[in-house]
Amino acid sequence: MTTIAVAIDGTEASAAALVFAVDKARLEEARLHGVFVLDTGWADFIGNDWQSSRNARQGFLDYVRGELEKQSERARRQFVGATADWPNSSFTTLPGDPAEALAGLMGRGEADAMVLGEAVYRTCGRPSVKNLAKQLKKVVRQPLFVL
Repeated sequence: MTTIAVAIDGTEASAAALVFAVDKARLEEARLHGVFVLDTGWADFIGNDWQSSRNARQGFLDYVRGELEKQSERARRQFVGATADWPNSSFTTLPGDPAEALAGLMGRGEADAMVLGEAVYRTCGRPSVKNLAKQLKKVVRQPLFVL
């Protein structure tokens, strides 16, 4: 059975991609796998050159982690709501850099195609996710549908 992965973040940025992926899964009688990436690259992105104390940096990283966990739960609810009547569906949260995590999922053969919105993860990700679709197009060999 074919598996379609859909990258979602619980916002409008992934709504069209989710609808497309659900319709495609139904049409092809495929499994549908929803994916949220918990961006773990914030510590490297902000670096160690904070002018304030180390506790302020850690406080910021804890805040970001909490926001990402809330976003993951919103994504899960978004996925469950869209797939309530589709038995061949699953959802997972992956840690890591969004491009690397999604490329790894595809590289391991866990999905035969991927669907994502052009602006997915921008609400909760570092500026590097602006080029997420472009980055994935370079490394993913399976079909990639960007909406």
